[in-house]
Amino acid sequence: MLAVLAIVLAALILFATEAAPVDVTAIGIMVSLLLAEPLTEAAASVGLLADSFALVSPEEGISGFASVATVTVLAMFVLSAGVERTGIVETLGERVSAFTGNSERRQLGATIGIVGPISGFINNTAAVAILMPMVSDLAKKGGTSPSKLLLPLSYASMFGGTLTLIGTSTNILASDLSARLIGEPFSMFEFTQLGVIVALVGTAYLFTVGWWLTPERIKAEEDLTSDFELSEYLTEVVVREESPLVGQTVREALASMEQDIDVVQLIRENRTFGEPLGQKMIRGGDVFVVRTDRESLIDVSEGEGLDLLPEIEVSDAELATTEQNQGLVEVVVAPRSSLIGETLATSRFRERYDATVLALRRGPELMRSRLDRVSLRVGDTLLVQATEDSLGRLNRNRDFIVAQRVERAQYRREKVPIAVGIVIGVVALAALDVMPIVVSALTGALAMVVTGCLKPPELYDAVQWDVIFLLAGVIPLGIAMEQTGTANLIADGVVASAELLPPIGVLALFYVVTALLTNVVSNNASVVLMIPVAVEAATRIGADPFAFVLAVTFAASTAFMTPVGYQTNLFVYGPGGYRFSDYVRVGGPLQLLLAIVTTVGIWFFWL
Repeated sequence: MLAVLAIVLAALILFATEAAPVDVTAIGIMVSLLLAEPLTEAAASVGLLADSFALVSPEEGISGFASVATVTVLAMFVLSAGVERTGIVETLGERVSAFTGNSERRQLGATIGIVGPISGFINNTAAVAILMPMVSDLAKKGGTSPSKLLLPLSYASMFGGTLTLIGTSTNILASDLSARLIGEPFSMFEFTQLGVIVALVGTAYLFTVGWWLTPERIKAEEDLTSDFELSEYLTEVVVREESPLVGQTVREALASMEQDIDVVQLIRENRTFGEPLGQKMIRGGDVFVVRTDRESLIDVSEGEGLDLLPEIEVSDAELATTEQNQGLVEVVVAPRSSLIGETLATSRFRERYDATVLALRRGPELMRSRLDRVSLRVGDTLLVQATEDSLGRLNRNRDFIVAQRVERAQYRREKVPIAVGIVIGVVALAALDVMPIVVSALTGALAMVVTGCLKPPELYDAVQWDVIFLLAGVIPLGIAMEQTGTANLIADGVVASAELLPPIGVLALFYVVTALLTNVVSNNASVVLMIPVAVEAATRIGADPFAFVLAVTFAASTAFMTPVGYQTNLFVYGPGGYRFSDYVRVGGPLQLLLAIVTTVGIWFFWL
């Protein structure tokens, strides 16, 4: 038990601090459990321990890879990708947004009304990634702050995840644990009635108290240069005839400068050029639009023979005026992005995408200098100047989420009826108990490829492998907690501390503890840690263990109070310009409200 508790504590610290990626931490958990027996055998052989012990067998240690939950989640990622590639979600969003106009309430209603139901049937993380550009455009066209819509988008996707078994990976994992511990897996619509209540109450909150509490961090402006406060960092300089830069390429000139300066545009003889600029030979009289700070600008002007053009204010319109038809766009660093931990310099961003990063937003923090030295994180929002071709490449790249609507040439709109039919078939076969959900989901995933909704190489890009490895790594931890009695020990402590509470009070306690835990660690890890404890606690007090499993599941699927509690919260963190405290301010009352609603709902429907 002490060994398992030590692994649990180390895992919680690593999950909370993100000292390592969550999937790496999860595999570390699995390896730690597997190493217990050989390490203790070695210690016993030299007299350091009286005897060796195992926490899990090798078969149990790797059982997470063959778990029904892991395989089902993998198949659901493929199904979600098949639906996404048809463009149906974006098409639906466009049609609904046509009716919103300048009404903030109609925009909010469209946001919640689209993402909520969709998130019940495709992965809610994917739903937010698809719909975020549509919502950003809604705000821009309607003169609304995107901050007022993006946080509700994330929260509403969580409401939708509580509608069906396949709404989130958390539900699927909880169903597998429930089947193993108490012999009661979830059916497809097991908790839909409670999910509908949660969604309705949550929506009412977002339209009233939530709307009042949600701040306008980003002003309702059309000019992105103003949004990112670039007026002091963008200017124009002209190259003197005697400048030492004349005859050099732009790349050579920049490499020779120690100052933080970036060339955004070249204006020459009434012609304007954007990226790629590296090979352009500098001439006397060339005008450059540059991104730099005032101190660097003074140093460069004096040492490199450049003159500052007075009273120049660079706007979105001017930056878009190039022969390559460039424009400004916000790009969000996605989970699983290969750029995480890299800098713009080490990732060769400019060379790979023929695009220039003008600024970076990380929550409320704006960075506009020394950008090439900043290590990128999930949720960072980059203000990028790019051509339509470069923007298309960024949009197709799974490393990024482009925060504006861009027509994707690879959408297979003719496959919409087929993809929707496959998802309906998967849901119907599982709901009618014709076959287990893992079988119907795998059949549906295969059907997506056979029918051409997905191409075979796209299967691997469709799967969020960090989630798969997370599941595979933490599932053995639950087994170890059960077999060593660690779950019983923790349950004893919970029951003892709550001995003055009625069963519904203990149920509420589990919801609150799980919700708080999920806001700082992975939701799947929370389920694995808390469900065995909840089952033991329910058994001790003579309550229905299934009801306690549901309380943990709902709490783990609705983490509103931090940007790191749920991936969708992190998606909107940068584009919304939110502060960490905004999640507590808006999500805290919602978390408390749903704790009451969920607990009472479970008590009413299942106890």
